[in-house]
Amino acid sequence: MSDQGTDEGYARGLKNRQISMMAIGGAIGTGLFLGAGAAIETSGPALIASYAVAGVVIFLIMRALGELLMYRPVSRSFVDYAEEFVGRFAGFATGWVYWLMWVVTAMAEITAAGIYVQYWFPKVPQWVTAAVVLGLLFLANLISVKVFGEFEFWFSMIKVVTIVGAIVLGLAVIVFGIGPAGEHASFAHLVSDGGFLPHGAGSALLALQSVMFAYLGVELIGLTAGEAENPRVVLPKAINSVMVRIGVFYVGALVVLLSLVPWTEFHEGESPFVRAFDAVGIHGAAGIIQFVVLTAALSSCNSGIYSTGRMLRTLAIHRSAPSAFTRLSKRQVPAVSITASAVVMAAGILINAFVPEKAFAYITSVATVGVLWTWGIIVVCQLRYRRRSDRGELPASEFRMPGAPWTGYLALAFLALVVVLLGFSEDTRVALYVTPIVAAVIAVGYLLSNRSARVKQPV
Repeated sequence: MSDQGTDEGYARGLKNRQISMMAIGGAIGTGLFLGAGAAIETSGPALIASYAVAGVVIFLIMRALGELLMYRPVSRSFVDYAEEFVGRFAGFATGWVYWLMWVVTAMAEITAAGIYVQYWFPKVPQWVTAAVVLGLLFLANLISVKVFGEFEFWFSMIKVVTIVGAIVLGLAVIVFGIGPAGEHASFAHLVSDGGFLPHGAGSALLALQSVMFAYLGVELIGLTAGEAENPRVVLPKAINSVMVRIGVFYVGALVVLLSLVPWTEFHEGESPFVRAFDAVGIHGAAGIIQFVVLTAALSSCNSGIYSTGRMLRTLAIHRSAPSAFTRLSKRQVPAVSITASAVVMAAGILINAFVPEKAFAYITSVATVGVLWTWGIIVVCQLRYRRRSDRGELPASEFRMPGAPWTGYLALAFLALVVVLLGFSEDTRVALYVTPIVAAVIAVGYLLSNRSARVKQPV
């Protein structure tokens, strides 16, 4: 198929190296660098299996997205596919849920950036750092997509180099017994202290809820289709790399960390990388990881500004948002949409300052709802597309999802399981409380949007 007309006026300014690095580093966030400590404490080495199983499902979801992208590569992919294969309400809901997901994620990340910077500059007010971060990344996205891509390239590079360095150093310590940790480091730690499943299979199952959200952002590559220099070449390669990067950066990193130090020595609130680096004898490990975590937060915020700007413009094109948001600047970026999204994100600074921590948790749980819905709708769209292409109603994609439709059903069943698991933890149960509220707001918005569209139609 031709790519003509699929970029919606955007400049194809994202280089292959930028998209490839975004694909490698896109799913590496604070969940691995910080959150894994709590998961290791409750699941032990079984967390490795949780990441591996969830990684397989993520790969299936990405292959489903890849099949759709090769059928029709558009920057507004999620909304277009949902509207075409499920219905207008699905497109409306998917666009707004995804926009909300990234807005609240960015709110959380700019707040986190303020906290991380206080490690070095404790006297700098948290809101000042948050405002500076949002302002700089907003300007970067406003200049051109090339600047966004370059920022994301280097943010991802820092994360990737850190993890690869940790793995190589850790393997050297384990295999050759070098350094202070060399005497005790061993792969035997993976099955000692209660075995691979010290708290039973149930703990590994419950860990899936947090593990899945560590992969949030992996689908972002779908929004780059209309701005990639050569989407039909670079996107399949990037998607196929998902299994490798999950295997190396998540499973591989955890295997090494848990072999350097027994799992019983990892605790909630402490980065497992800091604990392992301390054991190896690297002075200043906390500062190194603090810098990498800050980079991960900046990367997430950068992605949030990029994705919300594109998604808000997509909604406007579909007449699901004010028409002013369809405008592109002279540099071919959706400046009005980016600005509006950034203004809403700035509310996160105020929320953090004036609203109790519990209320902020309710708001950020929208991200939980958003990512499950988005991943699910991608698979549903692929299943319906494949059915129609097999009947000859649509051209077949050159990048087909393996094992379809059964792999699609498997992915949907897994996502449904994660929804059920959310109810087992007090920290994640809030997402289930927020879901009906979000659904009601979107339903009302859809009705108002339809009514407005009918009023504007010429008689």
